[in-house]
Amino acid sequence: MTTPSPSPRRPGSQHLLTVTRTERLSPHLVRVHFSGGPAEVYGSLAASDAYMKLHFAVDGRTLTPPVDLVALREAEGPEALPVRRTYTLRSHSAETGELAIDFVVHGDEGVAGPWAASARPGDTLVASSPGGAYSPDPAADAHLLAGDESALPAIAAALERMDADATGVALIEVGGPDDRLPLRHPDGVELRWLFRGDAPAGTVHPVAEALAELDWPTGDVQVFAHGEREQMKAVRAIVASRGVDRARLSLSGYWAYGRSEDRFQAEKREPIGAV
Repeated sequence: MTTPSPSPRRPGSQHLLTVTRTERLSPHLVRVHFSGGPAEVYGSLAASDAYMKLHFAVDGRTLTPPVDLVALREAEGPEALPVRRTYTLRSHSAETGELAIDFVVHGDEGVAGPWAASARPGDTLVASSPGGAYSPDPAADAHLLAGDESALPAIAAALERMDADATGVALIEVGGPDDRLPLRHPDGVELRWLFRGDAPAGTVHPVAEALAELDWPTGDVQVFAHGEREQMKAVRAIVASRGVDRARLSLSGYWAYGRSEDRFQAEKREPIGAV
């Protein structure tokens, strides 16, 4: 069956981000710092899971916001369309105006990772205004955060926003010990790093396995769990068995093993049972 190309959308609010510097946080994680993110747009979002669409130009093209995908496709054909990827806003500095985005890098695999690994000051990206829905509630009795590298920026941002007396646990899947980061977190929130070793991400489910064996916190538990689709299905079943109120749950698949983001997003729009 031929997979239809997703229909291009008219531009929403977009901004031109300029690389100011990069950091290699771990063997597989690069943080890119940008200027150009308006403080009234990026600095005022209450959600700790703020995300945005990044537009990566193809064939050496230069993008200037607003990028009208419909007009671009009509004028130059589908091959002219930029590659779009969804990324979490790791941080925004009100003092400097800089914002930071963390990219998972596995050699030349994918589009965004290689771009981030080779990014230099002056390089640019077009980004949408951020959206988001989750932020840790100080009224919760305990917090449960779970995910792989794709969710690590949002988990880190959530930990930083928690009150000093917050309690809970964060289950974070990475490749190995060298991929751990020195995250700032309340003393009462335990960090558990889960290593998948040589297994490709998405082929094993250490987060779901650890969650199934977890001594569940008592009281009102707020849950944030995001990552690979099949693992999140298993996580959802475990969380449901614990009776977590849906209003206390933020859970979704950020990506799917064996799928590009374009294919993954297209599948999410297909009728249930068609995938």
